[in-house]
Amino acid sequence: MTDAERWYRERFARAPERDALFTTLSGDPVAPLYTPDDVGPFEERIGFPGEFPFTRGVYPSMYRGRLWTMRQFAGFGTAEETNERFRYLLEHGQTGLSTAFDMPSLMGHDSDHSRSLGEVGREGVAVDTLDDMETLFSGIPLGEVSTSMTINAPAAVMLAFYVVAAERQGVAPEQLRGTIQTDILKEYIAQKEWCFPIEPAMRLVTDMVEFCTKRMPRWHPISISGYHIREAGSTAQQELAFTLKDGFTYVEWALGRGLGVDEFAPRLSFFFNAHVDFFEEIAKYRAARRIWARELRDTYGARDERSLLMRFHTQTAGVSLTAQQPLNNVVRTATEALSAVLGGTQSLHTNSFDEALALPTEEAVRVALRTQQIIAHETGVANTIDPLGGSYFVEALTDRMEESAYEYFGKIDELGGMVEAVKQNYPQREIAEASFRLQQEMESRQRIVVGVNRYQQADQRDVEILRIPAELERKQIGRVRAVRARRDPEAAERALADLREAAAGDRNLMEPLLDCARAHCTEGEVVQSLQRVFGSYTETPVF
Repeated sequence: MTDAERWYRERFARAPERDALFTTLSGDPVAPLYTPDDVGPFEERIGFPGEFPFTRGVYPSMYRGRLWTMRQFAGFGTAEETNERFRYLLEHGQTGLSTAFDMPSLMGHDSDHSRSLGEVGREGVAVDTLDDMETLFSGIPLGEVSTSMTINAPAAVMLAFYVVAAERQGVAPEQLRGTIQTDILKEYIAQKEWCFPIEPAMRLVTDMVEFCTKRMPRWHPISISGYHIREAGSTAQQELAFTLKDGFTYVEWALGRGLGVDEFAPRLSFFFNAHVDFFEEIAKYRAARRIWARELRDTYGARDERSLLMRFHTQTAGVSLTAQQPLNNVVRTATEALSAVLGGTQSLHTNSFDEALALPTEEAVRVALRTQQIIAHETGVANTIDPLGGSYFVEALTDRMEESAYEYFGKIDELGGMVEAVKQNYPQREIAEASFRLQQEMESRQRIVVGVNRYQQADQRDVEILRIPAELERKQIGRVRAVRARRDPEAAERALADLREAAAGDRNLMEPLLDCARAHCTEGEVVQSLQRVFGSYTETPVF
């Protein structure tokens, strides 16, 4: 009998237990105690920071060398308003810009499109043209700042706007630093913002990877995103598995284009969710690094160590925020941010406490940013590397997370790979079922959400929220129409015609897209031109 078995029999079996759901948020059972018996010899699996398999971090010194980048997602109204918010954040200590686009921009519609009515500038900034992109970054030297842009289906169009805006500042593409999300597979899986069928959309992604490999060596052309998969209701295991499988699929398409893995893989990055189950999230990040390093080396033949490094951005879980008692969200966000830091993130966005109600106010944004700064400078958690490494619980969770991911990889491979699995709605069904299970647990009060299904407050005080004036929509519509009126119409049509011709062939589409940006074509015009060649996409719903 081991010491653990003796303790369970003689001590724990006689001790009382609360009537509670002892599982992770994803539904995995959590044992009362973890011991060496649960992990076995694990030294070679966790290794050292900056060394394969990178379980403990991608850099040798981690935060002792440099703190994570503190990014706050910003964007609302027109480019002028968001430019003001960018400047505000930079003045208050933010170290990188992260751009949120409004729904019409994410869907490839201009602000004066009929489907844009009521949505312009509501949940991000409206960017219709090169002029908007220039205004967005007015007074911000693009050769010096690191910029993240959260956009997917029309990502190539926005990247073209950004490159030409920098060009007009005198900054070459080779000097630009940042990330554009571009993760189209997770759109079909979770976020549901697309412009084209899956294969042409994957071609556009691969065009961007090829272009950035050759022209933008400091730019991350894809941020492979589990965040939205988790926000759609997935478990942590599903977020990990589907995100990594998406990443492997992008690698395979780039290899099929003739690129060498070590040419492009060092510029791939990831974007994960930091949910409220503290230890499960830390285990997820550690398992992700280990799996990516192993597969890039052993399956895809990477030899450059930089190709093995999973560098990732993290955002705290928007879906965990509650409209009830919104100040409680400060605590949730702080806990989630701490898990991301202990999990070794390279950059972090902390949600504002009022985001379950509206876009955040300046005060709420400041509290969110201060949360990161307190973690960095007051708590001591950045003083040592992977402080939870060697924890029996964390190591057991990390191993289990890895096993679950490989179980999903096997199922997806049986379906013919991730593109085919998405077409067959496999990940969509898995997420829907996980979301339904979690909702049932909340409604039955098996899983407690403070202020929602327990500890409610009848006399809740309203908090001030940010309201987007209706006149901003009219202003943006006027802006895009003014651009169309003053540009050279023949030059714009020539650029669009050349884009359609390139799309009908096999040319890389980035150069024609840059020409469209220089000719002041709008985002909607570019997307509609491509749809004339590629067609559009309609999802088969999953219930």
